[in-house]
Amino acid sequence: MASIKDVAEAAGVSTATVSRVLSNGLHVRPEVRERVMATVERLGYRPNLVARSLRSQQSSTIGLIVSDISNPFFTAISRAVEDTAYEQGFSVLLCNTDENPEKEAIYLNLMHDTAVAGAIMSPTRQTIANFADSNLSFPIVVIDRSISNGDVDAVLLDNVDAAYRLITHLIEQDYRRIGALCSEMSTGLERQVGYEKALRAHGLAPKSDYMKYVPPKIDAGYTATLKMLDLAEPPDALFTANSLIAEGALRAIRERNLVIPDDIALVTFDETTWSSLVQPSLTLIAQPTYEIGKTAAELLLQRIADPGRPTRQVILKGQLLVRGSSAPQLKKKETSNHHEGILDRAEEVAS
Repeated sequence: MASIKDVAEAAGVSTATVSRVLSNGLHVRPEVRERVMATVERLGYRPNLVARSLRSQQSSTIGLIVSDISNPFFTAISRAVEDTAYEQGFSVLLCNTDENPEKEAIYLNLMHDTAVAGAIMSPTRQTIANFADSNLSFPIVVIDRSISNGDVDAVLLDNVDAAYRLITHLIEQDYRRIGALCSEMSTGLERQVGYEKALRAHGLAPKSDYMKYVPPKIDAGYTATLKMLDLAEPPDALFTANSLIAEGALRAIRERNLVIPDDIALVTFDETTWSSLVQPSLTLIAQPTYEIGKTAAELLLQRIADPGRPTRQVILKGQLLVRGSSAPQLKKKETSNHHEGILDRAEEVAS
């Protein structure tokens, strides 16, 4: 790989002149600037960004640490962060933790070693619990998961309200035995609160058999749903706290040859490429994922520019999208009424 010294020698200038050209410095004649840039391109020279940031005390890279990049929620957020950072002349270093605190620690150290200007992260449970003791050398904006013991910028969803509206919708469609599959992350726990709050508000008592904690993974949703369907009195509706759990639940429901919503309704969080394509399409809470990523990036860039400003917590609302997977169980009601009519007529004949 060519060095700055190689560029200087090939262009017939000093290394200081090459540095001024690359940093758009003043006092460089146009013909010299053109000759240096042509040499840079010909030799394929790439400046050492870490060394440059150490000299200037200003990095043009921000970090993004997510828990599962295969989750469409984080994919959409990553796109928004990259778009916003690019517009402001920043690049993004993306890391995926798989909810593993050891990987998270490695990537936080990587962020430190590469002297990022700041980072956006969806923290693991361990980091949430110990955030006040963290000695990070760069500013942080937290997304998706709330931190109660740290003064930090954050962009979150009102999970309690969103889950409350989703469960209330099911109750209004005459579902009463509503199961819930939630993760033990702060988002899942908040959605559980909304679930239980909606049940109690409508005179329904939460049942432990209908409430399960599962990792936010497809296989976990599949296994937990099979177990719930095996109950003596299985739920007539199922609420899943994210799209990966919902995908697993859908597989389990189809494996048992059950029909949605005639046998069981299914509702979830997060709009995905497939949620509106399955039949029937899924009722869900659509999170403003692009807005979350864009707002987080803007907060981080503001923090980089003004380290002393007060922290902000932005809480956004989800959108309830009502679709076929939570339609009223009309067929059951019609069948029940039909059978009652037959019995009534039979009794009339008998009398």
